[in-house]
Amino acid sequence: MIPQKTFLAALNHHRRDAVVLTTMGARGDWAALSEHPKRDLPVSGAMGKASSVALGVALAQPKHKIFLIDGDGSLLMNLGNLITIAHKAPTNLYHFVIDNGVYGTTGGQPLPGVGRYSLMNLAKASGYPSCHEFDQLSDFESNIGAILQEQGPAFICAKVEYIHDPNAVGNLLPPGVSPTREAWKIVRDELGNDLAIDGTSG
Repeated sequence: MIPQKTFLAALNHHRRDAVVLTTMGARGDWAALSEHPKRDLPVSGAMGKASSVALGVALAQPKHKIFLIDGDGSLLMNLGNLITIAHKAPTNLYHFVIDNGVYGTTGGQPLPGVGRYSLMNLAKASGYPSCHEFDQLSDFESNIGAILQEQGPAFICAKVEYIHDPNAVGNLLPPGVSPTREAWKIVRDELGNDLAIDGTSG
């Protein structure tokens, strides 16, 4: 099992100029270490829909690598979107999943069926051309560079250690982190006014 903050720090090392979408428990940890906040898009109040949002961003921004840092509980609420992503086949989308077996932002309740399914195999069966799973940080660090050279959509599942944090309940963010709507405006300006917000562009 990999500590979440350590995993995110290792991913950040390979981020370069990618646009990063985060949801649920990863939002606060990523915001605390990100060196490019103008390219960060927190997805809040939409549990299960982060992969749908990331797909839209990837299709709208084909010249930019898009990292989605999803949660296993969030993904389980919208498994059908794995097939939609594989069908649309955005080559710039890298779908990372924090697989800790719990609903972390609501108190650590166990997910249904933990240990009976493989998220990586679900993605593979859905048609993702690149699928990976890691439970050791060293393996992730040794392979992530090559994975990011592959064409997406890529699915990378990280077996992450869950540590209960009462401050994370309710999907809290550190002070100074922009709310979702404001963050989207910042990223739109950073990438150019071709990222639609509220159904508009420019």
